[in-house]
Amino acid sequence: MSTTKAAATDPSPGSPTIPLIDADRVTKVYKSGTIALENVSLRVREGEFVCLVGPSGCGKSTLLRVIAGLGSITSGKVLVKGLPPDRARRELADTAFVFQDATLMPWRNVMGNVELPLELRGVSRVERRQAAKEALELVGLSAVAKSYPRELSGGMRMRVSLARALAARPRLLLMDEPFGAVDEITRQHLNGEVLRICALAGWTVVFVTHNVFEAVYLSNRILVLSRQPGRVVAELAVELPYPRLPEVRTSAAYGHLVGQVIQLLN
Repeated sequence: MSTTKAAATDPSPGSPTIPLIDADRVTKVYKSGTIALENVSLRVREGEFVCLVGPSGCGKSTLLRVIAGLGSITSGKVLVKGLPPDRARRELADTAFVFQDATLMPWRNVMGNVELPLELRGVSRVERRQAAKEALELVGLSAVAKSYPRELSGGMRMRVSLARALAARPRLLLMDEPFGAVDEITRQHLNGEVLRICALAGWTVVFVTHNVFEAVYLSNRILVLSRQPGRVVAELAVELPYPRLPEVRTSAAYGHLVGQVIQLLN
C-alpha cells in the first residue's frame, strides 16, 4: 500500500525531464550558527501534492520559504521550473504562498483582499475583479465579498486567503500550516476544500503540517524531516485514491498509513 525511502526519488518514466521543484543537498545555516537544514534533497513533479512533516523547529517552514524565493541557502541548489526561486517568483509569477495566518488587510474588504496580488502586478481593475469573483465563488464566499476580515470566522478568513491565492492562478501553491489555528471540524472541511480546488485548478502543492492525519488525507507523498538540523529521513507514497472523500479517514488503509508516519516521526 505504501513505500518508504531514504531520499527523494527521480521522476518516474514518462515524467517531464525537469521537475517543477528540484532541491539538491540544500543546507541553511543562520548567522547565529544554527543549522536549520542539512543536505536536504527533494523533487516535486507537476501536479503532485507533497506534505512535509517533522518535529517543531526541524526547518519545514524554512524549506518552504527557500522554495518560494523568500530566503537564501548556505549551500546546495534549488530550482523552480529550472530557475532560481527568486527569479521564478519574479519572472513566472505563478507561485502563491499561504501562511499560517490568513494575513488579510483589515482595512480592505474580502474582495479587495483577494484582488490585492493582482493589483500589485498591475492587472487592470476589470480583470482582477473578475478573477477575484471567480475565486470567491470557488471557495463559496461570494456572499461575503463586501465584508471585512473582522466580520469573518477563522475558517472563513483562511478561505479568503485561499481565494487570494487562487485568483493569481498559480502553478505552484506553498502552504505553511494554514489550518493550524482552526478547530478540527473546520480543518477537515478546509482540507476537503483544498483538494476540490486543487483538482479544479491543477495546482502543484507543497504543504507543511504537524498534523499526521491531515498529511495522509491530503497528499500523494509525504516527506518526513528529522529533528534539527532538518534532513529528509523518509518518504512515504500515499496510494489512497482521489477524490479523497471524508469516509476514507475510517478506512484500514488510511489508519495504516497514519501509523507508519507516526512511527517514522518517533
